[in-house]
Amino acid sequence: MRGLYLITNDDALPLLLEKLEVALATQKIAILQYRRKKVAKIDQANEVKLIKQLCEKYQTPFVINDDLDLAEQFGLGVHLGQSDGEIVDAKARLPQGVIIGRTCLNSLELAEKAIADGASYVAFGAIYATSTKPEAGNIGLDAIKNAAEKFDLPICAIGGLTVENSKIVIESGADLCAVISDILGKSVQDIPERVQAWAQLF
Repeated sequence: MRGLYLITNDDALPLLLEKLEVALATQKIAILQYRRKKVAKIDQANEVKLIKQLCEKYQTPFVINDDLDLAEQFGLGVHLGQSDGEIVDAKARLPQGVIIGRTCLNSLELAEKAIADGASYVAFGAIYATSTKPEAGNIGLDAIKNAAEKFDLPICAIGGLTVENSKIVIESGADLCAVISDILGKSVQDIPERVQAWAQLF
């Protein structure tokens, strides 16, 4: 698990699918996460089904954000925030070997617990200020450096990451950089080049 970790944005579904197709076709996306806070729960299963087909086509690991029921329904991995359920439950309910990620904010203690519970990776952030989660603040690079020194499993950085500001994040020990707007905020034709620029950083 190393490279660009892409998270879906709030584009209308047809446009999102078009953007995801060109991004995944580069074969440079390490993980794709489904995160659609503005889509009604009842409509999410259909979206997941369509995006799962794309991920299978391009052999990209696919995880669901914060929704263990939806992950279980499709036999997918899951990313859990601190208030979104327990890793041990996810391991019990999901197929063996799927990715289970955990938000650890800037806490090595939370990361230690997540690893003990069986997380596949631990995520720290927001590294920089971000419009997606303005309440998250920004934690800088120390958490990444400390986690990389202490833990053997993949370290994910999230929050305000762009091609221009992330070289130092990767050098500090991030294995995965989670990104929304720096890829999906671009026009369809600009996405492949942007993904390639990210791939170069790794």
